[in-house]
Amino acid sequence: MTTENIRTYDVIVIGAGPVGENVADRTTAAGLSTVIVESELAGGECSYWACEPSKALLRPALLRADAMHVPGLAPSLKGPLDVEAVLAHRNRMSADWNDDGQVEWIKSAGIDLLRGHGRLTAEREVSVETSDGDTVHLRARHAVAVCTGSRAALPPLPGIENLRPWTSREATSAQQPPQRLVIVGAGVVGVEMATAWQALGSRVTLLARDEGLLPRLEPFAGELVTERLREAGVDVRFNISVVGAARVDDGEGEVRVTLSDGSEITGDEILFATGRAPRSDDIGLDTVGLEPGDWLATDDSLTVTAVPGNWLYAVGDVNRRALFTHQGKYQARIAGAVIAGRARGEELVTGRWAPHSSTADVEAVPGVVFTDPEVAFVGLTVREAERTGRAVEVVDYDIGHLAGAVQYRPDYRGRARILVDRDRQVVVGATFVGPGVGELLYSATVAITGEVPVERLWHAVPAFPTISEVWLRLLETRRDS
Repeated sequence: MTTENIRTYDVIVIGAGPVGENVADRTTAAGLSTVIVESELAGGECSYWACEPSKALLRPALLRADAMHVPGLAPSLKGPLDVEAVLAHRNRMSADWNDDGQVEWIKSAGIDLLRGHGRLTAEREVSVETSDGDTVHLRARHAVAVCTGSRAALPPLPGIENLRPWTSREATSAQQPPQRLVIVGAGVVGVEMATAWQALGSRVTLLARDEGLLPRLEPFAGELVTERLREAGVDVRFNISVVGAARVDDGEGEVRVTLSDGSEITGDEILFATGRAPRSDDIGLDTVGLEPGDWLATDDSLTVTAVPGNWLYAVGDVNRRALFTHQGKYQARIAGAVIAGRARGEELVTGRWAPHSSTADVEAVPGVVFTDPEVAFVGLTVREAERTGRAVEVVDYDIGHLAGAVQYRPDYRGRARILVDRDRQVVVGATFVGPGVGELLYSATVAITGEVPVERLWHAVPAFPTISEVWLRLLETRRDS
């Protein structure tokens, strides 16, 4: 029998991933009563099917790749990785897909958690269908924040529903390596999973419809990653797409894939890493005048612009501003401050880099691709600068020339690029490619968000011998040119 009840809070958050948890943490810390609604595992995609498990799979592969090139270590590393140990480590990092720890944190922060599927039903109202058949009606005094994230987007391939394809979820949670893995897609998920599963013993074919990998980044990033993937044994193919695929033996056997050039390949599993779609198709958007399944457009305060009244917020992937967990958590901090400020009747402080504006979403989005070599990037690329009419100086340096790089890996191959705004003389973009460069990223992010004049950067002295000395070499290259 279905029962009905009504509960009132200051803030309702739909989605208990890292983004929703951070919104709720900020509003609760501001003295606002807050409830999170979650239909799956508290902790969200990042904890169980994305960031944590994928990096757990990749870390042994990347460490081994580095160690194989260090004198004194290489002979001891000729054998394969211990697949069982790697997967066990991945399982631990994913908490064995148990969210008890996350639930305990939510409770300790003073946040209520309601398990069930939440849907908007009217302004500031959410209906939740719980797993035991109850319906709970929630009302918000101030705000509803949609933090439902995104899901893997599958291409419109005939018969794809019968393929049982992998998405990013299956690729990060599989309990054994497939003998042959076909990966469709040349973005971050595609190249990271190619790196991980090839290292764990799968024969990987990576299919890219464009002329290179990581097409949204600087071209040299994809080129260096391609070089190492091929050296590792991955079959990387460009300018090709899937036109048909089917599982043999009544859907229980291998996958036979027909390609746009007329050739055919086979695999035991096929992973479609072909983009993301918003989780917004069944959350009641139509009840507030929005289209189910759409991305939710917001302004810099993370307020949904198409809904009047400044009560509905979209934070994280679902707003499509920047599809990274760390960027969603940044947005959550901004949104929490906005919600609290409005609840107290305060005037918002907006504008570039203001407390109530998510400026970094458009000026300084950082990211790391955990491949061999790593790719770290923030701000503009050359292509984006040209597209937006920004006049920039492009400065490149071969990271392999650094003493710190040679200490790290004697055959170090890598490249650094910064973009300097010609008018303002500040760094507006940076890309680093090479082993271990992910740790360079925060310095570049600080330089961009702080709008540090290039002349001031000469006074930021890098320690010798470290890879961070690349900053000095970039400045010298720019001076000498």
